[in-house]
Amino acid sequence: MNGAALGGTELRRLKSLGQHLRPVVFVGKEGLTDAVVATAVQALADHELIKVKLEAWKDRKKELAAQLSERTGSQVVQRVGHVVVLYRGNPDPAKRKLSRTQGGEGRADGAGELSGDRSG
Repeated sequence: MNGAALGGTELRRLKSLGQHLRPVVFVGKEGLTDAVVATAVQALADHELIKVKLEAWKDRKKELAAQLSERTGSQVVQRVGHVVVLYRGNPDPAKRKLSRTQGGEGRADGAGELSGDRSG
């Protein structure tokens, strides 16, 4: 897993952002091949928050989501049906697309929440 566990406010924000994404990685009948993992790693490097569709593995989706998360160094944000949302922030805070602002989690002024525009 990459970085500290996501807090409640961060997790809610990422779930909200993830709803508007289209899957960019598809796990087909071959399963978690090196090519699928490499595609997910590159997508996480480019976008930080990605949606993955588990097309042929509907009966093992929880297990595959955990394996993909571990192999990519990401965190599972959400699993809905046959789709998984993964997050891995850029190790360089200056390059993060979904940056964490200063402040405490859950503050009324919004400090501590994730910021970033994921439309598109």
